[in-house]
Amino acid sequence: MNYIIMDLEWNQSSTGRDEASKILPFEIIEIGAIKLNSERKMVDEFSELVKPNVYHSMHRVTKKLIHLQMEQLEQGRPFTEVMEQFREWCGSDYIFCTWGPLDLTELQRNIRYYDMQPLSDAPIRFLDVQKLFSIAYEDRKSRRTLEYAIDYLSIEKDIPFHRAFSDAYYAAKVLACMNEEVLANYSFDVFHLPKDKESEIFVTFDTYAKYISRAFADKAEALKDKTVMSTKCYLCDRKLRRKIGWFSPNGKHYYSVSYCDKHGYMKAKIRIRKAEDGSAYIVKTEKFITDADVEQIRDKQDKAKQQKKGRRVSKAKNRSRRAQSEAAPADAVSS
Repeated sequence: MNYIIMDLEWNQSSTGRDEASKILPFEIIEIGAIKLNSERKMVDEFSELVKPNVYHSMHRVTKKLIHLQMEQLEQGRPFTEVMEQFREWCGSDYIFCTWGPLDLTELQRNIRYYDMQPLSDAPIRFLDVQKLFSIAYEDRKSRRTLEYAIDYLSIEKDIPFHRAFSDAYYAAKVLACMNEEVLANYSFDVFHLPKDKESEIFVTFDTYAKYISRAFADKAEALKDKTVMSTKCYLCDRKLRRKIGWFSPNGKHYYSVSYCDKHGYMKAKIRIRKAEDGSAYIVKTEKFITDADVEQIRDKQDKAKQQKKGRRVSKAKNRSRRAQSEAAPADAVSS
């Protein structure tokens, strides 16, 4: 299997108010990639400019960041031609690798815009090299810039940053430095969600488990689903009794804590996401935590309850004021 380390540059509307920006918010203007073989040695490269078709003026941020002129892009080839060449160059046995989670989504959005054959009709497994860097060298949570990683690993800076090919080149250098075990922490691009319940994603990593649901009509429907709300031990598959029931501090993230007699306390976190078509889907993560972590979550639950109570009191006061205001003219006439 080969590793395709890909980077994209894209342009966008200067106003954000035109119709095209709703359908294609980011138009790809450059594709750069490095191909590594199974031993993570560089074996080939890809670099192409894409002729603009949607946005014919350069957004100021794009122009400042990547130092490309429209005159240069006009010498490129249409996206459909470049994409077909890129797809052929990738081959048949590979995994995409990107710095951060955005490139694959935007690539698929551009493919859909031109009504081309999709890369997949399901979630795509890929390696987020930015995340892997954090797992390998830092705290698993931080997300550093590519240049920071290059400096951290003392990799020679022999070409400029902030062009598609150069950023793919440096990301490949970072990937080549990592231990094989780190690469097991793959990610999923969910531009296309699981089609049905049978194709939903359940995967266990070294320190946590992840579940990605199919699409639901809305948040309410998702939160009624048994699989979404269940808490099983992902190590021994036992149904667990919740010690802290599901609660949400913000209406977007939901937390609970369950207990496994064999493995201890397990935290579950639900994130509600919006799909491309406006439907809702769920990303649930589960991991085992310490007693101190449990108390922190309990404190978070108490604060959420207090905030909810405060909002109820505030709404009741507002209703009372409105009722008094509406009644005031009638009282004045009767007096």
